[in-house]
Amino acid sequence: MEQGKVEKSALEVVVTTMASDSHTWNLVFLQLLLEELGHRVTNLGACVPDELIVAECRRIEPDLIVLSSVNGHGYQEGLRVISALRARPELRRTPTVIGGKLGIAGSNDPGRPQALLAAGFDGVFEEGGSVEEFRTFVRALHSGVLL
Repeated sequence: MEQGKVEKSALEVVVTTMASDSHTWNLVFLQLLLEELGHRVTNLGACVPDELIVAECRRIEPDLIVLSSVNGHGYQEGLRVISALRARPELRRTPTVIGGKLGIAGSNDPGRPQALLAAGFDGVFEEGGSVEEFRTFVRALHSGVLL
């Protein structure tokens, strides 16, 4: 480390799917991507009930929560999960993002990202979007720009 520079500690990140999503390859990809960026990742796995997501996030106290969807129900389930997370005072300000296949009709619904942001998400990364956009978000969070 260069003299005079302070190295920021790694982010503690929770990566998960939602209750109806049984896919895991997306979680492995996200975990590896985040670890490559130098962060610690807790991967909750597939088909995670809302209550377990909330309980684990309360226990871990992450710096970032990443919800991933492959089955196309991310929008509906994401609205429910963000409501449960934001209902907990200790998780109200935890940066939380959602991404993947958020609807069964693809990513051509321009109102969907705005609705998810209005519901409490800090970032929405739909399928077909750039992985670099997600990396940029994480780097900004880590540098304190989004805090």
